[in-house]
Amino acid sequence: MIRTRVYRQGSCTDENFDPERISDYLEEDGTVVWMDVDHPSADEFALIAEEFTLNPLAVEDALHERQRPKLDHYDDHVFISLYDVRLDHDSGELVTGELAVFASARYLITVRKSGQLNPEPVIKRWDDNADLAKHGVGFLLWGVLDVIVDSHFDTVESLDTEIEELEDLLFDNTPRAPEVQRRSFELRKSLVMLRRVVLPTREVLNALMRRESVFVDDVLMPYYQDVYDHVLRAADWTDSLRDLVSTILETNLTIQGNRMNEIMKAVTSWAAIAAVPTIVTGYYGMNVRIFPGANTVFGGVMALVLMVVGVAVLYVTFKRRGWL
Repeated sequence: MIRTRVYRQGSCTDENFDPERISDYLEEDGTVVWMDVDHPSADEFALIAEEFTLNPLAVEDALHERQRPKLDHYDDHVFISLYDVRLDHDSGELVTGELAVFASARYLITVRKSGQLNPEPVIKRWDDNADLAKHGVGFLLWGVLDVIVDSHFDTVESLDTEIEELEDLLFDNTPRAPEVQRRSFELRKSLVMLRRVVLPTREVLNALMRRESVFVDDVLMPYYQDVYDHVLRAADWTDSLRDLVSTILETNLTIQGNRMNEIMKAVTSWAAIAAVPTIVTGYYGMNVRIFPGANTVFGGVMALVLMVVGVAVLYVTFKRRGWL
């Protein structure tokens, strides 16, 4: 599926037209073309690459997945690799969608490698800021970057919410250590993956905002700066959450240790209480009858009283100390 748009003198004059008309539009002065391609095959994209004279190395990166977020400069265009992300709340895993972008002074080509990516939010961002369309490809590229970075920020917020819920589980009255540990590792893994996406994206924006960039003029600079601030906050927030998850894991182990100590106190206390009747019955059960009241009812009563008193004294003592 291919979606297209053409901007003429800062206004969108046509969209979803036949890609074969792109060449005609590019021959006109003051036109900027956007083309979005979804899951192209190598043969399909070869025609596009030939039409726009795209660099073969950039084309190869656009067709292969798992590229690092980056910005590559070529003779008459740049290649940008980006990732849209979201959090799967059920599994705690990070779901990513890879996007390849070719940008030149007259065109912007976006190549979606994942079905998760939806161009509608980008189009809405462009339509909501139509007054900036006169700034050409820099405006279109800003819309793409703004939506991508917003997905990073929203994902960090979702992870923060998940970690807050994890903290509540940590101090739940019912011990849920296995669940806390499993969820902690899931969220930690997602944070590591998110950090691998956010930090290189920061470098991409930093490179685009340099003075020699042909895409960012003085009017667009505050908009790019706003996106850059968002990605900086997302990066810092990600690092903070990673430290917080590590702290939760350590706290979980400490709580398990404390609970084990409480259990050991209770077990030891009951073992001491059980030892009292064992000692008394063992003493009165000796074959050598040298103790007072041997072979009499008085002796049996005295043994019973000793057991009851000893058990009661130990129980009250341990109860007061909080061991039972």
